[in-house]
Amino acid sequence: MERAQLIKHLMGGEAFMPIDKVLEEVSFDRIGERIHGLPYSFYEVFYHITYAQKDILDYIISDNYTAQKWPEAYWDDKKAPETENEWEQLKSRFFKERQDLADYILDENNDLQKPVKNSKDHTLLWELLLVIEHNAYHTGQLIVLLRLLGDH
Repeated sequence: MERAQLIKHLMGGEAFMPIDKVLEEVSFDRIGERIHGLPYSFYEVFYHITYAQKDILDYIISDNYTAQKWPEAYWDDKKAPETENEWEQLKSRFFKERQDLADYILDENNDLQKPVKNSKDHTLLWELLLVIEHNAYHTGQLIVLLRLLGDH
């Protein structure tokens, strides 16, 4: 499988709205609402995507990786960021870490079929596909939330 094709899927939008477009459409003043009895807000889902992506990136490359407690560590304690600046920082972090992963995948010195630094069993390809699937799944949730909020 070509690395460039994998990166296209990591960046999203091959079969659905890419996450950057989803984030452009949501109103900041509504990202903390839990609507229609749902157990999470738009912010909470996006926080979860960002946290999980960073955790997997660390699992792949970090010399000092520590497994996080599931599910507590992967979901924020709050429904919304306290400030717009905090929201912007979270979005920036997501895109930077996604690009860090893309750059790592594109480096031909990193064998897609070999186990990652912190695993004997999970290959780089396996971990990348996990990020792609996880981000796609939750991007779909964000789109539903966007529609329920009336922003799409």
